[in-house]
Amino acid sequence: MRNRRAALTAIAGAASLALTLTACGQSGSGGSKEKAGDVKGATIGIAMPTKSSERWIADGANVVKDLKAKGYKTKLVYGNDDPETQVSQIENLITQGVKGLIIAAIDNKSLNSVLKEAKAANIPVISYDRLILGTPDVDYYASFDNEKVGTLQGTYLVHKLGLDSGKNGPFNIELFAGSNDDNNTRYFFGGAMKVLQPYIDQKKLVVQSGQTALNQVTTLRWDGATAQKRMEDILTSKYQSAKVDAVLSPYDGISIGILAALKSDGYGTASKPLPVITGQDAELASVKSIIAGQQTQTVYKDIRKLAQVATTMVDDALHGKKPQVNDTKTYDNGKKVVPAFLLQPVSVDKSNYEDVLVKGGYYTDAQLK
Repeated sequence: MRNRRAALTAIAGAASLALTLTACGQSGSGGSKEKAGDVKGATIGIAMPTKSSERWIADGANVVKDLKAKGYKTKLVYGNDDPETQVSQIENLITQGVKGLIIAAIDNKSLNSVLKEAKAANIPVISYDRLILGTPDVDYYASFDNEKVGTLQGTYLVHKLGLDSGKNGPFNIELFAGSNDDNNTRYFFGGAMKVLQPYIDQKKLVVQSGQTALNQVTTLRWDGATAQKRMEDILTSKYQSAKVDAVLSPYDGISIGILAALKSDGYGTASKPLPVITGQDAELASVKSIIAGQQTQTVYKDIRKLAQVATTMVDDALHGKKPQVNDTKTYDNGKKVVPAFLLQPVSVDKSNYEDVLVKGGYYTDAQLK
């Protein structure tokens, strides 16, 4: 996911949280059948999507740190949000002799050919956060409960509007989703719409733009500027007399673009308050925005724990063990159900950011000020 801010060194260098996978998962199935061998000092390839997001820079740093702590060498590459670049980078990593791959895909359907090369070289592949589709050559999936992310966002909107406590509205809402080439997008949106759709059907929530289908509301590459332009177009065409009460935004970078469009249209004043706006990833600028009363909510995903899950998976696979997973049914990539370990996301707003983010060691008070 995107925004244009630099990574926080405090996140990238945060101490790893203890994560005992063996205590909370079931045995994986359908993974690679690597033979145990001497992998001490082996090199693991890490392919991340972009450096234009503080989140992905922090992910890369956390994975490198955790792998080095396990005695591995690492090669970390960023694909600049270009699928062809990422494919070429992974091919190079295989040629260079990496023993394992941890991949956060840019385009979830572009890696089929290169992963055949990985399989032929007996290299275990961990799909990181974004499920790789259309190939049997991905072994395990490390992510969060992606449908729950959307459920948290939808539930938050319903609660803040008072729909769950008897208010009938109608309230005007606009819907945004993530990139159409990211498999997580449909889980996020699907989770949110399970909550929101009944209120839309009852006309307690009204989408003035009429754009309610997933293919109408996606945001390529999770780009904030793209979201801003779409929000500006909606405001111009549909909200000359009406006002926006809520916006489903799947990600903080998109939320920032939406906020820019709303402010340009006069929102953010006493007579025209900002709508309720969700987000995801608890990025620094958006947490500050929440504290300042602009963005309303974000979904926090502790990527330090995600790095630990992924590095433990590749380490187990290279030592001939089946990594621990807690979902063997949900994530069908079109060729196989990929065994997954899913972490739990947390809804964060102005009322609990200190308890969740500061006391949890993700940010310091100084950073948020």
